[in-house]
Amino acid sequence: MELIDQLVDTWTIHNRINLYLLDAIDPAALSGVSASKGRSVAAQFAHIHNVRLMWLKSAQPALLDGLEKVETKPQPDKDQLRSALEASGMTMATVIRDGLTSGRIKGFKPHPTAFLGYLIAHESYHRGEIGIVLTQCGHPLDDKTSYGLWEWGVR
Repeated sequence: MELIDQLVDTWTIHNRINLYLLDAIDPAALSGVSASKGRSVAAQFAHIHNVRLMWLKSAQPALLDGLEKVETKPQPDKDQLRSALEASGMTMATVIRDGLTSGRIKGFKPHPTAFLGYLIAHESYHRGEIGIVLTQCGHPLDDKTSYGLWEWGVR
């Protein structure tokens, strides 16, 4: 597998991990908020999707066609979040592939590989926040899911 294919595959695995986490959450827990306030679990997932759209607007606005921001009021349900994250995840894979091929992501420096690292770091931060909020709200992830987040070879 070529390096570009490996890097795009890394992104798609990461996106599947986000979806794996979402799928494991009890719908009642989506409204949970941290003890220190902030975004609800549902709003964290919406934020991940909406930041992707922000980057699409900068890097390749033509790819925004058909993608819409996820509003947090009223609270989106799991199906809405999953659908949005699947669509924006696939579109971001295109941006990453195009950027790695051309050597540039419009609006981001220093280079496309750093862009991939930035996206994964940002979204993983929010995955961690989601885990904390779920625990604080009495809906901790089960062990299977907690360990499964790290099983990139099978996701």
